[in-house]
Amino acid sequence: MLKKQQLYQQLKRDIQLQHWQPSAVLTQQQLAEYYNVSRIVVRDALQQLINEGWLQSHGKAGIKVSNFTVAEANELCLLRLQLEPLALQLAAENLNFSILGQAEDLLAAIDNNTQLSAFERGDLNWQFHRRLYQECHKPHLLRLLDQLHQQVSRYIGYQEQSMCYANTSATEHRQLITLLRAGSIDAACTLLREHITTATDALIQYLTKT
Repeated sequence: MLKKQQLYQQLKRDIQLQHWQPSAVLTQQQLAEYYNVSRIVVRDALQQLINEGWLQSHGKAGIKVSNFTVAEANELCLLRLQLEPLALQLAAENLNFSILGQAEDLLAAIDNNTQLSAFERGDLNWQFHRRLYQECHKPHLLRLLDQLHQQVSRYIGYQEQSMCYANTSATEHRQLITLLRAGSIDAACTLLREHITTATDALIQYLTKT
């Protein structure tokens, strides 16, 4: 039987893989029966996902899967453009050969496994970015980035699965490592901004058409 944290992770995967579609209305009883868990476990996992924006309360006892919206995508992009290049700039002087190698290993894990789910790809994508950013050694900034990622992660796997963005993302990641190895920090931060903007533009274009 799944425990709270296991159910929380499974629900995130199922939402990101669109097993539970945007705007779908669910109930605690329905989910308890589907995942073979108690309603208490469901309630606790749902509350965590509501707090992170993945779900919304609906009516007296329902839960609705949050929509993908252009307004939210734009807002998250604005926040990423402010915080992520700042973290990279502050981390740059600490990004030695070993750390960049670890980041490359994460890219290789994505490139070498074509069977990754959107959830798994999105998680490795964030691990790559997080490995670079954590060298800024600014705990409050990193906490903000982690919180922001909880919102962004709904879109990361979705855009790669729905819009075939994975190849573009992989190329930009490798270019970023090349610039960091060369000590071209300003260029790396510029590329990161372009990377974030390109991903957001593609997502917004897709959302506008659907």
